Amino acid sequence: MEQNKEMTAEESLSIISETLNSSRKEITRRSGKYYILWGTLLTVFSLIIYLLWKLTDQPAWNCLWFAMPVIGFLLARLMSRKDTETHVQNDVSRITQGIWSAFGIFACTVAVFTIAYSYVGDGALDLGRIIRAMVSVASLTAEIVLLFGLAESICGVALKNWAMKIAGFVTGIGGLAIYYITGAAEEQMLIFTFAGLVLVATGLIVKYQYK
Repeated sequence: MEQNKEMTAEESLSIISETLNSSRKEITRRSGKYYILWGTLLTVFSLIIYLLWKLTDQPAWNCLWFAMPVIGFLLARLMSRKDTETHVQNDVSRITQGIWSAFGIFACTVAVFTIAYSYVGDGALDLGRIIRAMVSVASLTAEIVLLFGLAESICGVALKNWAMKIAGFVTGIGGLAIYYITGAAEEQMLIFTFAGLVLVATGLIVKYQYK
């Protein structure tokens, strides 16, 4: 009886482990197309803003960034319709969602504090200065790309995917390198272009891994 109970417990653990691994692989496989989507949007928007800023010398073009999440979420919503029937919420999916949610909260908080500090430092209740503060804070670019790389690496650890782990380090550390190498503020948009290309490459690798 004791041996049978022990075997039953081992079998139960084996089934749980197989289920989690299967779920992890399925979540990783689906993540590939979303990495490609957001990477493409990030690349396109960063290049458009960079070119417009470079040609007109107007940092206000950064306001176009607000359009990217709207377009991205709409496209992601359309893409996710095919996954609704097979998608099952579990600990793995909740962990990955929590990681990217935490990234969004931290990125927004850092942006608000950085912009607020710049605004308070100017000491003027002027709408033009508020806009310039929102779009011209140089350090914000490096901070966000570092958080982005960290979130991607942690997600790779959670999903046990080497491509995501490496891509996160490349994005975060490579983004910081570009930040320190580039001088002009508009050139720093290329950090997001770099991050977008790495994200697309990661998505393509993941799709190849689980094709």
